[in-house]
Amino acid sequence: MATHLLTDAQMREFIVNGYVTVATALPAEFHDAIYEKTAVVFDEEGNPGNNLVPRIPEIQQVLEDANVKGALTSLLGPDYYMQPHRHPHYNPPGSKGQGMHQDGGKRWSHHTRRLLVFYYPQDTPVSLGPTGVVPMSHYYSTREGAQISPEQPICGKAGTVAFANYDLWHRAMPNQSDKRRYMMKFLYARMSEPQGPTWANQDTKWANGTAVGAPEHQEMFQHLWQWHLGEENGNPQTRPSASLSTLIAALDSGSESVGLQAAYAFGNWGEKALPALIGCLHNGSELMRRNACYALNAVGTPAVDALRDALTDSREHVRDNAAEALGDLGTKAESAVPALVDILADDSASVRAHAIEALGTTSQRSSVAVPRLIDALSDNHMGVRRNAVFALARIGEHAADAVEGLQNVLFDANRYVRGDAVHALHRIGTPAARSVLLRYLETTRWCPLTTRDSSF
Repeated sequence: MATHLLTDAQMREFIVNGYVTVATALPAEFHDAIYEKTAVVFDEEGNPGNNLVPRIPEIQQVLEDANVKGALTSLLGPDYYMQPHRHPHYNPPGSKGQGMHQDGGKRWSHHTRRLLVFYYPQDTPVSLGPTGVVPMSHYYSTREGAQISPEQPICGKAGTVAFANYDLWHRAMPNQSDKRRYMMKFLYARMSEPQGPTWANQDTKWANGTAVGAPEHQEMFQHLWQWHLGEENGNPQTRPSASLSTLIAALDSGSESVGLQAAYAFGNWGEKALPALIGCLHNGSELMRRNACYALNAVGTPAVDALRDALTDSREHVRDNAAEALGDLGTKAESAVPALVDILADDSASVRAHAIEALGTTSQRSSVAVPRLIDALSDNHMGVRRNAVFALARIGEHAADAVEGLQNVLFDANRYVRGDAVHALHRIGTPAARSVLLRYLETTRWCPLTTRDSSF
């Protein structure tokens, strides 16, 4: 596997631009066959949607290709998870393409916990309408991201696979040819917080004195590099380049780029910046609060106690933002787990959902949160239930007591609650979990060969 992992240069490319591509080792005739089978499925049955892999099972060989697995391991760690949603995208001849958009953009985090994976079964030149992406746009939550740099087409030979940050701005470009263009999209998730590099790392320094990417965002890029290395992100030993008051004002700038520069500069201030940043959560605009959350993560572990205290604030948005920021700190915020558990009774579904999501990253090394997460599986709010299932999946072997609760949601009204429950049982891995999982898979098996013309 080591020879198939991404290099330092490829990881830097991903951190700066938000995407990286690899080529599978599969032969051209394999991809030709996938292309032809996809065309038949579309013509005879329509878009298979989430049933893409069982309908065209040969695609699993792409996902098991050594170069693909190496990239996934490098970016998400060795226990990465292919989520239930997948979708084949069809760009017909003569199409005008799509508008630039994000699939994510709702989470106040820049850390690599989710990926879009694009597989192209045919040669994809610009004329065929490839996926267009905006490098570095994954750091932006507003339309400013769609124009932050020139659009780049993801072109390549059949078998090209692209790995993109879930928040990267992208679109289908116009197909100016007379040939169909297909792209198979998958969602992958990180299940364990980084404890060390999982790529072919040779150099722990971000750039060795040479700027990689935009000079004004070097502190942001370095933060992500250190996060992937599993290192503490705050760097109060470096002399701050601006006063606290100047940086606080910049967090609410009309320019998202200026706000991001200021947010990551707070890593140089360390604990001294905490009162001002917590104040932003209390009184700031949504833009300022989001940038303040990035800044609190740049400060790192020293921010945990102040964020834990903010969980008891009388204002819903303060509790909500504090829970989200603690979750983004991951296992560095493990000491806040009891406080996050306590607010699972909050009247706000948003606060409950973000606290549960935070427990999935902060409490991965113990079963402390499991009883309350089991209770959350019966919450009336779908988002809360889905986050609870996913948190239990991340906790994995420590969530053995959740088997019965997970069994109860295997027939939840939401397809993704069901799908994530399957993976949670797989990661728990006890004999009881395996028994429930096997029984469920036996009774819900979908036959891809059954059609209206061939019912048995």
